[in-house]
Amino acid sequence: MKKLMIYGAAGYTGSMAAQHAHAAGTPLVLAGRNEATLAKLASELGVQYRVFALDDAAAINQMLTDISVILNCAGPFMRTAEILMKASIRNGVHYLDTAAELDSYRLAEVLGGQAAAAGVMLLPGGGGSVAMLGSLAGHAVDRVVDPRKIRIALHVAGGLSRGSAISASENLTVETLQRVDGKLVNKAVSDIQQFDFGNGAVDCFPVTLPDLITIWQATGVRISRPSFMSRGTASRRAIFQRFPTVRVRKSDGQTDIRPSSR
Repeated sequence: MKKLMIYGAAGYTGSMAAQHAHAAGTPLVLAGRNEATLAKLASELGVQYRVFALDDAAAINQMLTDISVILNCAGPFMRTAEILMKASIRNGVHYLDTAAELDSYRLAEVLGGQAAAAGVMLLPGGGGSVAMLGSLAGHAVDRVVDPRKIRIALHVAGGLSRGSAISASENLTVETLQRVDGKLVNKAVSDIQQFDFGNGAVDCFPVTLPDLITIWQATGVRISRPSFMSRGTASRRAIFQRFPTVRVRKSDGQTDIRPSSR
């Protein structure tokens, strides 16, 4: 029987994914480098576990022989994504991860041809803000006739897990990228703009998000300028009242589309 492998299952996100996968009845194998933590979680869930590092391609191949899908939860993904994507292609295993790091998405784009030839799906960002924002952008595009451009602004509230904080700190970049003629190019943008997320205008700064790749791939509509983001703390209730704004430009004007809070 083919199984789902969760690599990095000993971590915060990986352990949550493992618990949900087990509750759903998914045939499951836990994997990573921390045997003590893996053994404890595997015993609690009643599933197999495998311990291996990512510096031995032959060992990785052996560990994937009965695996159909691998979910990589081991960040920082700049250290793990390339190794596991290439291993997935070699072994005919579908690859997912929970990355919000641009390099994982650029790598999947580069390896996309090899993956398609091997019948393998590469899906970075299988959970979290990238998936949700992509769904919102797709919804917006479907409601606009002849969409030409997309602009995105986000308000981010709340904290980060330890692993996410480490990944973010190691992937800080001063580059502001835009999609021009299908390619990512550096574009100097330093201005602060204001956006209203439902509770009045707030200052937002330009950032480069993985959505530059995912939204263009999914919709064929380019993001016209860098995405803008504001950060702040909020109560649990307020978090669910603050949503992304997606602005889609069409031939005769533009429209703002944001999901209902009700």
